Amino acid sequence: MADELRADEDSCHDGNYCDKPGTLLQSFVPEGKTLFPEVFQTSQLLFYERFQVYQDYILADCKASEVREFTAEFLEKVLEPCGWRAVWHTNVFEVLVEVTDVDFSALKAVVKLAEPYTCDSEVSTFTSECMKELLDLKECRLPLQELWVVFDDSGVFDQTALAIEHVRFFYQNIWRSWDEEEEDDYDYFVRCVEPRLRLHYDILEDRVPSGLIVDYHNLLSQCEEKYREFLNLRSSLSTCKSDSEQENISMVEGLKLYSEIEQLKQKLKLIENPLLRYVFGYQKNSSIQAKGTHPNGQKVTHVVSSSMKTGLLWSLLRDKFCEESCKEEMEIQFHSDPLSAINACYEGDTVIVCPGHYVVHGTFSIADSIELEGYGLPDDIVIEKRGKGDTFVDCTGADIKISNIKFIQHDAIEGILIIHHGKTTLENCVLQCETTGVTIRTSAEFLMKDSDLYGAKGAGIEIYPGSQCSLIDNVIHHCKEGILIKDFLDEHYDIPRISMVNNMIHNNEGYGVVLVKPIIFSDLQENNQDETEENKALKLKTSVETDTTVKVDLEELIQCTTGKVELHARADLSEQAEGNYEIVNEIVIASTQKGQMRKKRLSELGITQADDNLMSQEMFVAIMGNQFKWNGKGSFGTFLF
Repeated sequence: MADELRADEDSCHDGNYCDKPGTLLQSFVPEGKTLFPEVFQTSQLLFYERFQVYQDYILADCKASEVREFTAEFLEKVLEPCGWRAVWHTNVFEVLVEVTDVDFSALKAVVKLAEPYTCDSEVSTFTSECMKELLDLKECRLPLQELWVVFDDSGVFDQTALAIEHVRFFYQNIWRSWDEEEEDDYDYFVRCVEPRLRLHYDILEDRVPSGLIVDYHNLLSQCEEKYREFLNLRSSLSTCKSDSEQENISMVEGLKLYSEIEQLKQKLKLIENPLLRYVFGYQKNSSIQAKGTHPNGQKVTHVVSSSMKTGLLWSLLRDKFCEESCKEEMEIQFHSDPLSAINACYEGDTVIVCPGHYVVHGTFSIADSIELEGYGLPDDIVIEKRGKGDTFVDCTGADIKISNIKFIQHDAIEGILIIHHGKTTLENCVLQCETTGVTIRTSAEFLMKDSDLYGAKGAGIEIYPGSQCSLIDNVIHHCKEGILIKDFLDEHYDIPRISMVNNMIHNNEGYGVVLVKPIIFSDLQENNQDETEENKALKLKTSVETDTTVKVDLEELIQCTTGKVELHARADLSEQAEGNYEIVNEIVIASTQKGQMRKKRLSELGITQADDNLMSQEMFVAIMGNQFKWNGKGSFGTFLF
């Protein structure tokens, strides 16, 4: 069907109707609506089909204020002005109508009831007389997006059905009531239509975490509600007397509402952008509950093997249980797959995974302090996750240890390993990622040693504010970004404590390490007035522009989303010493600026801090001996949002 639709659009979108006899579209009968004739099936268009029409034929280079005008011009070229029937669909009823004319500028059709009268409603009072009265009240003019074109196999009305589908989809899924009031001096399609369209299809194709989808819809509802309040308040101001007390109060409320709306809109834009939705993803609070210790107080060792042979059993007894068995009796449980072993664990248990290739379809939810270790080399102990799902390994335990295992991720929505809180240690493991790699949430602690991480479409490691991350003797390669250090829009966390020793970070598409930090305009303006000459020099140093020969397409992506992002990129530093120095220097400067803003706020509250050393000394446990090679955009980059 996709090929038929594409061929139909390619041959007809210039405004001329197809010369081929017969329709290229399919039909369907709405479920339970057997009284009605078949209608055109147009709701299953693919992303690129909608994208092409909006970009090339409807919106082109229009401004937000010109959307209705451009849409009307498009409809005039392709829409049959009369002679077709449609089902008028509302939340209350459906009725068959005949179109006699089209008001293109208003995006409405002039209709009359079709003969014979056909109506379906849960309310039996919708007689033909009642419906005629309703149409008279509407002057027989109905919005085009409420009409579903009745199927006709001649092909004459194909373009009419497709055009109405594009209008309906746009106003249901793309258009926002506040769009027209936003900045109107650059391309509306690139700024709003494309990212919203991509998000819609990413959600349909299970490429967005379920929690992020909920957050997006909640933000959208909040923004719509606040915007309605703002419009009502603005309308009431026109009736107030000038300089009255009521007007002054309303002005203050209006400014507050406007500020809240702008914050909500910015968050929506971040989620709509395919890069930034993972950079600034939602803070998921894991609902995993710890079991605690076994009722009998003992610790259990869980052995995982698809089949147990005598040689393997003797090796296990010799290597893992000999010393323990000399002290006291120990309970051993056997499992055929690692997921069932994890689910059976209590506080202090150990899971030993024997060599083999294990395929799992669920999430490893680890809420207790346990040890998960492979018995052998990582390439011999492979755990592969198949099936769609948000996370591969979810950690909330106080002290979790994972070693000697290779994890392979498929059909993922979120990262391969997420540490929500507590400490997780990963040693001698291989992580073959698909979306993002390891995510260390606020207040969590992560230690990774002698491990290999690759293949992430986002960052190999995402470090949230307020977390602790130690990376020692690892290889991070062939990801979108190597390591990404985050900050949030509206919350002030401490910068994380980071240790990076003897890591090899190479062949990543973007930077080896990226620092993300927000621009807090009011704080920066106040801070600029009070900063010392030394801090001015530091800020000047951070704003040095990269060489003009370096092309930074990340900048274009971010600016398309927010319109306010500034990217401070560094040229590639091939020597490891320079790369390490650059990371330390840049994050110290970020720490300095953030500390000054925090000090300013505390000062306003009458609170003072004795320590002027900022956070730099406690933040850097160690950054040394790391190698940065062949990263697409350089060793280190920062951008402000």
